[in-house]
Amino acid sequence: MEQNDRRWIRGVVASLCIAALAFVVVAALGRSSASALTMPTAPRVSNLPGSGNSTLSQVNHTCVVLPGQTVKCWGYNVSGQLGDGSTTTRLAPVAVSGLSGVTALSVGSAHSCALLSGGTVKCWGSNLFGQLGDGSTTDRLTPVVVSGLSGVVAISAGGWHTCALLSGGTVKCWGSNENGQLGDGSTTNRLMPVVVPGTSGVISIDAGSSQTCGLLSVGTVKCWGAGSDGQLGDGAKTDRLMPVVVSGLSGAVAITTGATYSCALLSIGTVKCWGFNDDHQLAGGSITASSTPVVVSGLSGVVSVSAGFGFSCASLIDGTARCWGFNYDGQLGDGSVPQAHSAPVVVAGLSGVVSISAGNGFACALLSGGVVKCWGIGGGALGDGSVRYSLTPVVVLGLGAAVLPDPSTFVVGGSFTPDVITTGDGVKSVTSSSTGVCTV
Repeated sequence: MEQNDRRWIRGVVASLCIAALAFVVVAALGRSSASALTMPTAPRVSNLPGSGNSTLSQVNHTCVVLPGQTVKCWGYNVSGQLGDGSTTTRLAPVAVSGLSGVTALSVGSAHSCALLSGGTVKCWGSNLFGQLGDGSTTDRLTPVVVSGLSGVVAISAGGWHTCALLSGGTVKCWGSNENGQLGDGSTTNRLMPVVVPGTSGVISIDAGSSQTCGLLSVGTVKCWGAGSDGQLGDGAKTDRLMPVVVSGLSGAVAITTGATYSCALLSIGTVKCWGFNDDHQLAGGSITASSTPVVVSGLSGVVSVSAGFGFSCASLIDGTARCWGFNYDGQLGDGSVPQAHSAPVVVAGLSGVVSISAGNGFACALLSGGVVKCWGIGGGALGDGSVRYSLTPVVVLGLGAAVLPDPSTFVVGGSFTPDVITTGDGVKSVTSSSTGVCTV
């Protein structure tokens, strides 16, 4: 995507948020956040559509998994991505209709997906490119089953596509394929899942705006799809229709894909990123893009990381959080006058952070007490019942903190696994996208 197109999309999203009192985020991509920890039952939050993750998001929404394995979402809802049977934007969490037995969650630009305990997947929201996987291009206001999937262990919703990791190590993707983000060797959109070849050994996946990455068991990473900004990390700036190895990267334990860049958390607690860098999303002190991984300066002791739309956030082992990059909506959470930051800054007033999720213009964090806090753009993205923006974290309403997150079931990174964070009411995970928020 050209820089002017990205700027244009940002403007459109901002206008939509103001006009509709909604919020824009991707987060989606998913996206997405990555973590070295896997704690099976804790709250999860997802607001990144593949940076979820995703950069192409039109609006912002977030989702959370609750202890009872149900889901709640909030934010923009023009395509039904909140799953409550309507297209009404919600300023506070609402329950996703007819959904139970949820074990993982991921949200894209304008759609959301849930992994169920039986290994199947349900999705809802925008279906313009077939990203819901039900064989149609019809938007769905409530969850529908993804066709032909079983034995799924992880999911990731990107900008306009979705991917799943199966128990045998196979990766399948569906939806938009303009840049080869489905990895099947073509640029043909797919209304149902197709196999991604060359992904043997993959243990987690993350779908970004128009790219997808997989973490291998040996600590290396493969990516495919859009690569014009170097976001595939193979040293080139070209799209790849099938997986390629990220150059010079080893010891990776988690991955996260943003709008037009990607990041990996290393076993030593540091982070490396690659791709587009106009807003300092690589945090290297310059705005020069890099088609190979570079170290994010000033970060150590990282537990999870999430790449959003032009900015990223990380949770540290001491329970605090850091963010860097684009900040014109206050999404870095340090209370400063909006401006890009070339180095990580401390998110104000946060402690006990378990996981974090960066979206499009906002971010959310799950705290050890089961509370979820969000900051950044307004329009309902923060889930505090208002349309205001906030330069520092505010509490998401209607989730409660009655149940302490269970570390054995909390998942950071991956599907948020990269895009998950959960709060309130014993929220288990939460995931933020550029279009809304959902909770399980």
